[in-house]
Amino acid sequence: MRATEFVESYIEAWNHRDAKSVADHLSANGTYFDKSGNITITHDELIATQTDSFFRENTHYELVGEVLTSETMIAFQYKVTSIDAETGGELEAPWYGAEFITLKGDYAERIDDYYEIPGVQQTNLSKVIRQKYAKSGLSHDQLASYKDQLTSLMQSEQVYLDSDLTLPKLAALVKCPVNHLSQVINSGFNMSFFDYLNQYRIEDAKKLLSLEDGQLQAILSIAFEVGFNSNSAFYAAFKKSCGQTPAQYRQSQSRKEILSGAVPKRTL
Repeated sequence: MRATEFVESYIEAWNHRDAKSVADHLSANGTYFDKSGNITITHDELIATQTDSFFRENTHYELVGEVLTSETMIAFQYKVTSIDAETGGELEAPWYGAEFITLKGDYAERIDDYYEIPGVQQTNLSKVIRQKYAKSGLSHDQLASYKDQLTSLMQSEQVYLDSDLTLPKLAALVKCPVNHLSQVINSGFNMSFFDYLNQYRIEDAKKLLSLEDGQLQAILSIAFEVGFNSNSAFYAAFKKSCGQTPAQYRQSQSRKEILSGAVPKRTL
């Protein structure tokens, strides 16, 4: 795909408010890096976050200037305008950004998005979150109540074990609007939706990886048991959380047991 066609298709997806189409410009293992918020987002996370954003906001994206290209990279500037859904007029002054896209074939292996929203300190994620949800209508007491319900669902009912769990499905279980649940997770726990689910999945996986030899499970089996739907997603999430691969973690736990005397040392 030519660079100009890629950018036209990409901006069109944003303007059609189609989160899946936006994310599908990434390769299977591609990442979107929000440089202003310092957040790395996967393909599925981008769908979840933009579905929520499109639900709450009505914006128009416009290419500014030329699309710059090299052998494997595209760079362009864009303008974003907030639109009044009823009148079609602009709600506030536009803001600007720039994206640097590393290509792999016809897809983006990495998208680096730099932008600055007037009045928001971009290096402070908590301030960005507060700005993002300032007009959501969710009170402090409601947020605290939803947090308690969500924690109960995770700890008592272990809903994170459902590999097909999505933000809308979880919102239905909590009995709250999708945008409110997104705020609860982002603002209340300072995490993305997938990072929130994966913290529970990883803790379960660590317990299974720490079992003694006679109870060992294949790592792929553990990945599926704790709610992941692919081995690669499990490895990426586990290493992000623990700084080790699942196999390395298992080996480290075995060494600790031997050193503590819990497991007898094998002799030749």
